[in-house]
Amino acid sequence: MADHSRGNDPRDTDTQETIIVNAMRPDFTSEDRHEIPSIIPVLPVRDVVVFNYMILPLFIGRERSVKAVEQAVDAGQHLLVLAQKDENVEEPTTNDLYTVGTVVNVLRVLKLPDSRVKLLIQGICRARVKRFQADQPYLAAHIEVIPEETVTLSSDIENELQNARQQSEKVLAFRGIMSPDISQVLQSVEDPGRLADLIASNIRIKIPEAQELLETFDPVARIKLVNEKLAHEVQISMIQAKIMHSAKEGMDKAQKDYYLREQIKAIRQELGEKDPSDDDEIAELKKALAKAGLPKDVKKEADKQLKRLASLHGDSAEANVVHTYLDWILSLPWKKTSKDNIDIKRAKDILDKDHCGLEKVKDRILEFLSVRKLKHDTKGPILCLVGPPGVGKTSLGRSIARAMKRKFQRISLGGVHDEAEIRGHRRTYIGALPGRIIQAMKQAGTCNPVIVLDEVDKISQNYRGDPSSALLEALDPEQNVAFSDHYLNVPYDLSKVLFLCTANQMDTIPAALRDRMEVITLSGYTSQEKLNIAREHLLPKQIEENGLDPDEISVTDEALTSVIQEYTREAGVRTLERQIGALCRKEARKKAEKQKGPYKVDTTEVRELLGAPRYIDDKREEKLMPGTAQGLAWTAAGGVVLTCEACLMQGKGALTLTGQLGDVMKESAKAAVSLIRSRAFEFGIDATFVEKNDIHIHVPEGATPKDGPSAGVTLTTALLSAIANEPVRADVCMTGEITLQGRVLPVGGIKEKILAGVAKGLGHVIIPRENTKDLEDIPADLLKKITVHTVHTYEELVPLVFVHPKHFAPKKSKKEKSVTGKDEERKAKSRAASTKKSAKNSG
Repeated sequence: MADHSRGNDPRDTDTQETIIVNAMRPDFTSEDRHEIPSIIPVLPVRDVVVFNYMILPLFIGRERSVKAVEQAVDAGQHLLVLAQKDENVEEPTTNDLYTVGTVVNVLRVLKLPDSRVKLLIQGICRARVKRFQADQPYLAAHIEVIPEETVTLSSDIENELQNARQQSEKVLAFRGIMSPDISQVLQSVEDPGRLADLIASNIRIKIPEAQELLETFDPVARIKLVNEKLAHEVQISMIQAKIMHSAKEGMDKAQKDYYLREQIKAIRQELGEKDPSDDDEIAELKKALAKAGLPKDVKKEADKQLKRLASLHGDSAEANVVHTYLDWILSLPWKKTSKDNIDIKRAKDILDKDHCGLEKVKDRILEFLSVRKLKHDTKGPILCLVGPPGVGKTSLGRSIARAMKRKFQRISLGGVHDEAEIRGHRRTYIGALPGRIIQAMKQAGTCNPVIVLDEVDKISQNYRGDPSSALLEALDPEQNVAFSDHYLNVPYDLSKVLFLCTANQMDTIPAALRDRMEVITLSGYTSQEKLNIAREHLLPKQIEENGLDPDEISVTDEALTSVIQEYTREAGVRTLERQIGALCRKEARKKAEKQKGPYKVDTTEVRELLGAPRYIDDKREEKLMPGTAQGLAWTAAGGVVLTCEACLMQGKGALTLTGQLGDVMKESAKAAVSLIRSRAFEFGIDATFVEKNDIHIHVPEGATPKDGPSAGVTLTTALLSAIANEPVRADVCMTGEITLQGRVLPVGGIKEKILAGVAKGLGHVIIPRENTKDLEDIPADLLKKITVHTVHTYEELVPLVFVHPKHFAPKKSKKEKSVTGKDEERKAKSRAASTKKSAKNSG
């Protein structure tokens, strides 16, 4: 329902004069009221306190309030108006109302079409609630009428009255609503209580303050309190008037200045003269443009904009836009370059010093630098470093810049979805700026910096355009000689810039953009490489950043190994650096607390400082249950060992897959079932196992989504183990995609997967034969810790993974000589005869 509210605020400027005059009519006296009953309906109101002699309209919307009005009209036109303590309460209870209010006389009632009621009321007298009566459809109260005290005028009271009249006139004058009629009414009131009520109903005071005046029964005390409120109101009105006057003066001065400037401009135009200050500024810009060494097309556009600026008023918005554009033109490097000093031996030393491992990546970078040294104007490929977070992709770019003695800039493209971020905004837009590439060129200060485009695999697109398409021009050696930025609107030569890109994965990079780049893959670090990185780079850096001296703290290799294996699990070293930083902070606190050093950190100290280990590797199982196999998977944080489980239950061949498997893994599981069914006789198992059983395949850690084709051989092995009730060797892990013909296809991430197998202590790993080439990227010391087997078909894998592989030879029992068994046997004999014939022909 609608709130109780005033139809017209008596303090509003358009109604105040009428309210004051009506409220103070000489013929309106308290004797006009009817006899007031002791029990009276209550009307709660939100935003007003009604005083004696006050006349105002109200809109009533609450159901109980409407019934109270109806009862008042029927019983004598009287209501008790009580103000709410909190105007936000929709359905006030007796605790939400003040207990002192005003008895009013209902003069007029009008029902509105929206079910509300409009009232016109007059304040009669004050009343206090003795107790509420809530058993009616409306709220009622037992009241005590508070009569107005009679006051004998004295000089002090006369002074208070006169002060109140004068301050009231000041307030009304500040509001611009003072009139002779209002002044006459104020002067005609001699009763201090009545004057206080009149003024209180017409000044801006909050509900609690108005209620305080209502509850002040002594007329003299009330008029004094009103004078205090008036004094505060006069101060506020004076400040507001001063602010308005200052604002008007400022606006008038600005208009006057503008008018005079326009007159001066017109006079100078008539005389053929120009503003000397403008001439000086234009001359300076013209001189700077002449020294900037701008290309011909750029110089032509700059001169055009300079002439345009000279014709514009200096204070106009358009002049500011043109001036900013010329500043950008002047701030960009057009001819200034860094002199390349490529020393391949020095570059190798820098790469070896800055990065541990990554030998293949370093060799490719050195080859790239060698070509640059021999042929300066070469248009070689754009290098894209792809690898997990924290393996040193961005820092490689910084090392390349240091080796070439060039400026280095980094542009983060993660989350960029607006083409204008790359090409810039057109100057017609407010706040337009060049794109990030041009901004990077300005910051570099040379036209041949090394710019790393970070996270190109995380570029998105929307209705504002495709940023990856905008990058095509910048990265294409045939096009970036005249790169077009929307803000500059002139060609800019990016052919001398060495662009490097970084990404975590290739799948999300658009094909057209990927085609312009040469991909260099950075694999995760081995534990030994992480140890070397921590010793050579991370530990010295954190010791310095935490205010320690190198001779004050020593960390053993065993402690660093413990941090690597038990407190981090990543392909890179970011978390490792944070954990080493935590160790150094703990020791820095000891130094700050005056504890005597040096401080030695060993394995025991690591656990005391960092707490319980966060990662406890699952120990290698000594024996696996039938239906369990260990596979290898690649993640953004490196390789992991996944356990695949399968079991058979009595049923009718239903296949259940759990563990948050993706579509590719689900297809691999279905392919595994089909392969085993088609080769049942060769594996020595019952070909009708699907008809008698339901199959459930599960990959643990169900909260982690999993997908990819490399689990094909693992799922097949787990299912075959469950069907034959034959366990798989516990020291073997495997990876590879399976086909319906039993071929094992190559997969990616071989280095990371073998790292995971070594970390878990497994002795054998089976990979597709076509992945043999990937073993070249694996350190020799790592290959000594695990035996790598390569297979081309699944039949080659069976003898390597099962504890008793002989159990999978074809069985020739009578029970298996069913129709299906005979068919399978016939097929096997046919293949064997064909093989024998081929061997004889070869002989």
